[in-house]
Amino acid sequence: MYAIIETGGKQVWVVPGETVKVEKLEAEKGASLTFNALWAVGDAKEGQEPACSRTAKVTATVVRQGRGPKIIVFKKRTKKAYKKKIGHRQWLTEIKIEGISLN
Repeated sequence: MYAIIETGGKQVWVVPGETVKVEKLEAEKGASLTFNALWAVGDAKEGQEPACSRTAKVTATVVRQGRGPKIIVFKKRTKKAYKKKIGHRQWLTEIKIEGISLN
């Protein structure tokens, strides 16, 4: 069983029990979140195709808030004596997918 959810302007492929890092969400550690699935597929039964749904709900729990790895942005203009170095670390929320419910 899997689903595709949208959060932070990005689409994420999730599976129950998986831990995923997404852009920062305003939620405390241990809080429960619900996402609407853009697409979800259930387990296939013998001799049947898997159930698909566009109205599924994905429940998740916030594991922790943190920051991602540092990304270096370096700009240089040749023959102009111009150099600029900037670092950036994105705020991230780590969530654990608890379950997917097909409607």
